[in-house]
Amino acid sequence: MLSRIAIRSKCAIARLPVQHLASQPLRQSIRPSVRFQHTSKPALAKLAPLDTFPRRHIGSEGNEVQDMLKQLGVKSIDDMLAKTIPPTIRSLKPLAIGEGIPERQLLTRLKEIASKNKIARSYIGQGYTDTVVPNVILRNILENPAWYTQYTPYQPEISQGRLESLLNYQTLVTDLTGLPIANASLLDEGTAAAEAMLMCWQAGRRKKNLFIVDENCHPQTIACLKTRAESFNIQVVVADTLHYNFSEHKDLCGVLLQYPDTRGSVRDYEALTASVHAAGGQVAVATDLMALTLLKSPGEFGADIALGNSQRFGVPMGFGGPHAAFFACKDEHKRRMPGRLIGVSKDADGNNAYRLALQTREQHIRREKATSNICTAQALLANMSAMYAVYHGPEGLKAIAQRINNLTSVLAESIRKSGFVIENDGNFFDTLAIRVGNSSSIITKAAAAGINLRAIDSGTVGVTLDEAVTQDDLAKLIQIFHKEDHPTISLEELTNSLDANKITFASQLQRTSPYLQHPVFNSYHSETKMLRYIHHLESKDLSLVHSMIALGSCTMKLNATTEMIPVTWPEFANIHPFAPVEQTEGYLTMLDELADDLKEITGFEGVSLQPNSGAQGEYAGLRVIRAYHHARGETERNVCLIPISAHGTNPASAAMCGMDVVIVQCDNDGNLDMEDLKAKAEKHKNKLAAVMITYPSTFGMFEAGVSEACKVVHENGGLVYLDGANLNAQIGLTKPAEIGADVCHMNLHKTFCIPHGGGGPGMGPIACTKELEPYLPGHPVVACGGKNPIGPVSAAPYGSASILPISWGYIKMMGGKGLTEATKVAILNANYMASRLSEHYEVLYTNENGMCGHEFIVDIRPFVQHGIEAIDVAKRLQDYGFHSPTMSWPVTNTLMIEPTESESKTELDRFCDAMISIRKEIQQVMDGKLPKGNNMLNNAPHSIKTLMSDNWSRPYSREIAAFPMPYLKEKKFWPSVSRVDDAYGDRNLMCTCPSPEEYL
Repeated sequence: MLSRIAIRSKCAIARLPVQHLASQPLRQSIRPSVRFQHTSKPALAKLAPLDTFPRRHIGSEGNEVQDMLKQLGVKSIDDMLAKTIPPTIRSLKPLAIGEGIPERQLLTRLKEIASKNKIARSYIGQGYTDTVVPNVILRNILENPAWYTQYTPYQPEISQGRLESLLNYQTLVTDLTGLPIANASLLDEGTAAAEAMLMCWQAGRRKKNLFIVDENCHPQTIACLKTRAESFNIQVVVADTLHYNFSEHKDLCGVLLQYPDTRGSVRDYEALTASVHAAGGQVAVATDLMALTLLKSPGEFGADIALGNSQRFGVPMGFGGPHAAFFACKDEHKRRMPGRLIGVSKDADGNNAYRLALQTREQHIRREKATSNICTAQALLANMSAMYAVYHGPEGLKAIAQRINNLTSVLAESIRKSGFVIENDGNFFDTLAIRVGNSSSIITKAAAAGINLRAIDSGTVGVTLDEAVTQDDLAKLIQIFHKEDHPTISLEELTNSLDANKITFASQLQRTSPYLQHPVFNSYHSETKMLRYIHHLESKDLSLVHSMIALGSCTMKLNATTEMIPVTWPEFANIHPFAPVEQTEGYLTMLDELADDLKEITGFEGVSLQPNSGAQGEYAGLRVIRAYHHARGETERNVCLIPISAHGTNPASAAMCGMDVVIVQCDNDGNLDMEDLKAKAEKHKNKLAAVMITYPSTFGMFEAGVSEACKVVHENGGLVYLDGANLNAQIGLTKPAEIGADVCHMNLHKTFCIPHGGGGPGMGPIACTKELEPYLPGHPVVACGGKNPIGPVSAAPYGSASILPISWGYIKMMGGKGLTEATKVAILNANYMASRLSEHYEVLYTNENGMCGHEFIVDIRPFVQHGIEAIDVAKRLQDYGFHSPTMSWPVTNTLMIEPTESESKTELDRFCDAMISIRKEIQQVMDGKLPKGNNMLNNAPHSIKTLMSDNWSRPYSREIAAFPMPYLKEKKFWPSVSRVDDAYGDRNLMCTCPSPEEYL
């Protein structure tokens, strides 16, 4: 029997094996060789390694811990926990994860595991190709904590660098797709296509339910569409769209095309697009940015939406991710755009400034009315792709694309001379579909040479070339297809016959429109210039390299260097997601071990590593619940109970699963209102599917009634989904399964140290009971998931697999004891800060002992009558060198603070001192010493440009504005603009790079 994570690939069209399944004995023979036993015997204590990790990860220790406990009036951490966590859910059994592995030995062990991966030359394609990552981008963005430890740019004044870079990404996408509006990335191509389908459905006012998908779209994309469509009762029909009569269907909402398609053909879709429009439908086109440097853009032939994967713009394949999906559309659809959108606005001084635009579209605003639950996207990878375009510029990109096309043309010529038929001859960009008679023989021959090809069907193989192909690579490919009874022709002869100017697709599809004409894409083509541009943007953004980021429910903890190092190892970075199983044993071993550890941490029996964000984890978990009910014949169960305090992704995810959301109230103390829960569970008992609970609650408390709440839902036929956003307060102290949940997701980019990346990547795997395990997500190309799986929720079988070594490494280095200690200190830090700040602000929602969980809420509402709101405190914190805590959620005009375990007492005190100083400033306004509406809070933040202005008529000094505390004179992070005008940005929407003249 296969292990849980073991995979096999199969052709989605003809089910021809592309890879050979590794037998269980092979898996068992591999895993013992990478086991490392680190034991600690008393006699050898003096010789024990000193590079242990928990003391590097946990910020406070020794006297600092004792001082914090003294502030709380308790003698020990255990005493504090006894006052914090209900005894009914407290786990007393230690985590069975083993001792922590020292940092150097961890890397040695992981290197041995990684060595089991075999780096073959993959020409499989299907949306994933090799790429040449410019080292200046690799080192200075992907490997740079100043970029990867940033948070989503909700505070634009201290985020102008990444906002500019993401605007460059949007400009790149709009220019190449020929459509006016693009977002700042989505999770992957498959889910981007699903978002496009929903946009088409919305455009038809949700009354037209037919969506036609061209049969030559990527198999994983088709599968993702079918998964998403089920919940909305959208009928997905896979067909030959070039010969389809759209006029016969009055319920047509849209069509998805692939351009070039999955078999490599470049088709003229102009007439087809007109036919779809005439039938009242929208046209979405999945495309390739590199191809669009040579091909007519989708916008030019009338497409309404364009989407795809920007991976080949300088991001490694990484066994499936993370990569930034792109999404562009016509202006009329901009308010239906999923994901985040960067726009240009003005600051308080009238200077141009970037910001997140049209935020009312997002799930945290629309909640159950949303049709997308996107929260985390792929900002870090979008920044890499944007910089790739900036570095190469339009001429460089076109040269790369032309070279890829030339390589493909030479290969095509050699294949013709060998007597094979090319299905898309004279009609290709980078991919050839070759009729070989017996695909398996060619696949086997290629594998023996260290080459992966794609078996399209039993008689056709696919070859997709890329910019990393060398002359030697090409010569090997030519040899694979050479027949012994045909004369040998050298690579030089084939190249000499190449007409470099000849296009390999219809002339009417050749691109004639310009692109990337903005100076930013034409100015930084030397490494010196590029390095300085990257650093210039980096210097505008506050990240964890500067100070703590105490965002509640976001867990901005340390992203340790040792955890990050393996991400760019070739053994992890350069593996195609559909590579043969015998080439991925290292990955499978690591994934197995990570899944085992997550099962131990949660108490569950099944794990899926496929969801590539927390929101996707929510969606997957609810879909699994839905599948369970349907398998039992209880298809009427579609009501989901959600507390009013829940994060916006919860109701949005439930709506995406076709569930009816019923809101449950909270009481005055912030606890789930048990009477309201009981009443609504009983009222809907015949239709109750699930309840979504966050624990500790979104108000920051370990609610005593959580197990009772689970029991109430179970008694009424529903299941319990536990939102893992606050799992950092549970590890080693309690478990979702012990609380009473049936399924939960885990934010690996919160609790398990994957960095936030300025808005992604993230990972949201789910864990579940044995009863739900059969329904874990599957995949059409790679066998994974349960015995009766739901469809895929991500394009790749293991989501963003290349960042999973981060979480694997964190767990292994901390060990069970270290993980538990981290949880204890996270709770200690939060309660210490709450205690200090409670002397100056009202702290909302503590338990009967006055304790919070790992986060707490500071109330700013008492100051509103004096003209001070949460946003003013948030902006003033920037002057003190801090990112704001979570603002106005879950309660309007409050700040939710989560310090994590990684911060030292010194940093906690520095933040508290800043908040106390701000409270004194508020008091000056309240006492009439400073005018309402014109003070250092209302005018914050203060940029250098503002402070150096000749005109300073404010009722406080420049020094108070800039240096309200002494430490700032030695170490100061400066906001690069004054307060950004959100309303102006939405009224005057501009989502591409402004002209240089607009800065003058």
